[in-house]
Amino acid sequence: MSLLRRFSPQVQLFTKRSFKSLKFPGESLNEITSPSLIHGIHVFHCPDVVGIVAKLAECIASRGGNILSADVFVPEKKNVFYSRSEFVFDPAKWTRIQMDEDFLKLSKMFDAMRSVVRVPSLDPKYKIAVLASNQDHCLVDLLHVWQDGKLPVQITAIISNHDRGPNTHVMRFLERHRIPYHFLPTTIEDKREEEILNLVRDTDFLVLARYMQVLSGNFLSSYGKDIINIHHGLLPSFKGGNPSKQAFDYGVKLIGATTHFVTEELDTGPIIEQMVFVPMLGDAFNLYYN
Repeated sequence: MSLLRRFSPQVQLFTKRSFKSLKFPGESLNEITSPSLIHGIHVFHCPDVVGIVAKLAECIASRGGNILSADVFVPEKKNVFYSRSEFVFDPAKWTRIQMDEDFLKLSKMFDAMRSVVRVPSLDPKYKIAVLASNQDHCLVDLLHVWQDGKLPVQITAIISNHDRGPNTHVMRFLERHRIPYHFLPTTIEDKREEEILNLVRDTDFLVLARYMQVLSGNFLSSYGKDIINIHHGLLPSFKGGNPSKQAFDYGVKLIGATTHFVTEELDTGPIIEQMVFVPMLGDAFNLYYN
């Protein structure tokens, strides 16, 4: 099961069109924010033809739903269409079973390669495992977002090639939430991939939170599902383990982070999301000297 596979093309590709935050005429703000409404997400990938956006909007609107945001990507010189729509709806008026049937009709209409609809408050949560190395910042941020309910997944395990003491912030957090921690020290000769595979077979996808090991092609094919990497730099430039210093030495004035799918080639997988910020003087000092 590969529910996330290749939905987002690389963001540096130019797109023909995009739209955001559509609102249907005649609907008030109270209707959009009504407590009876719940969130849904639809991701679509099909050959590009005229009328897809209109049919997607019509499908949601015809059941009384309202699109909160929608992103469309149509890469230049590629006859493919990608979209991700977030919407609210009343489950009393649009049942979960009916929703699946409606989006299935769209999928058949446009010969879709992939059509996935999720209602986080109703559907089973995705099971994920997180791989991390010595530095805590990516892992801690992910855990805190999860604790706040902004990441609707079930974290089955944290796997690391570095040991963490019992009284550290991370270990106390994991114990409190009963999330298993697996310490698997690695060497150049042995990345412990077979043991990792045994720990993650029941997951829906993996997240690498500053995991400073390169996973082999054999691991990727054996796992067979999506693996997402949090890279502390702006890909496709400055790949590898120290992108911030690379950028600093090159004279780049903006830094940031990239989330992308993992492939056999280091830091080249399709980009999911990026963020950029301008560093202050102290940040620049730390990037260079630490």
